Amino acid sequence: MKARVIAMYLPQYHPVPENDAVWGKGFTEWTNVGRAKPLFKGHYQPRVPADLGYYDLRMPEVREAQAELAKEAGVEGFMYWHYWFGNGKQVLERPFNEVVATGSPDFPFCLGWANHSWRTDHWQDAKTRINKSPFIFEQLYPGKEDDIAHFNAFLPAFKDKRYIKVDGKLLFVIWDPLAIPHLKEFIKTWNELAIVNGLNGFHFVGMAGGSIEKQKTVFKSGCDAINTSNAWIAESMVKGELWRILLTKLGKYFPKITPLSKFEYKKIIKYLISDVDREENVYPTIIPNWDRSPRSGRRAVIYTNSTPELFKQHVKDALNAVRDKEDEHKIIFLRSWNEWAEGNYMEPDLVFGHGYIKALREALEDK
Repeated sequence: MKARVIAMYLPQYHPVPENDAVWGKGFTEWTNVGRAKPLFKGHYQPRVPADLGYYDLRMPEVREAQAELAKEAGVEGFMYWHYWFGNGKQVLERPFNEVVATGSPDFPFCLGWANHSWRTDHWQDAKTRINKSPFIFEQLYPGKEDDIAHFNAFLPAFKDKRYIKVDGKLLFVIWDPLAIPHLKEFIKTWNELAIVNGLNGFHFVGMAGGSIEKQKTVFKSGCDAINTSNAWIAESMVKGELWRILLTKLGKYFPKITPLSKFEYKKIIKYLISDVDREENVYPTIIPNWDRSPRSGRRAVIYTNSTPELFKQHVKDALNAVRDKEDEHKIIFLRSWNEWAEGNYMEPDLVFGHGYIKALREALEDK
């Protein structure tokens, strides 16, 4: 086995009342994607989907087609992001709930907890939002009773034969483990509940973006493994850490006059995979591209001139990092399957078609 590629999956492709109340009737991720504009000569925006069109995830045919494309790419399964804000509050849960309830598509999956508040002031049109509060939802951590309710809400998924396991345990990713004030208690509670329900417990993976120091802290937090995201480190290596920090600060307060945060993809990928990714319980991340301008306008970080050929080389670097691990731990997270408004997606578009899908498949099959 070369690798277990698990693709992060965004469910925000169907309208929900909460988004309608803030952004207007019918808002989905496609709203930002469709109104994006190029910010410089040669900037590939807007991005237009090909095979699947501007889909709606309430349609089972779309979910089936996505799974078939993922199989074509050599992806093992989807990691569906879910949103649990505390006190039982969820949003965008319908697509995944239907995947579990219907047994379709017959394609492996696991869950990731996107445990962060939803804020409006991170997006370029925040001044025109209907609801003037900076929060759509605030992420809360009420304690053990809420942890139990959270577990029980997803118990049917945990018992599903399609659920992805590592060393016989349920793979569960946490976006920001250090934000959970009682993380060790949360892990203990969920593992106990899993055993009571005839499961072998969880393989908790904490995402660890940013500095090497943060990666070390997440290691010590109680998670079984970490998923590295070395984008900040790579950007700092390409243009310098002080420049990166200064540009971020300027962009926050003076976006119209601040130089764009642009990076050549071919330079960035040299640093996205590091030596720490070779460790047994560290799972690297591969990204086909990054361009958050549909959401953030001039404040966005933008990688330029990504191609399927460059992505294939990036995948090979990740494969090289995991080659000596046990097969169960040869995990590579693909960020992402369908984050169209952040420019990191694998689904076909009008420019590259199946290019990135083919590149991933070829990298996995090359000897």
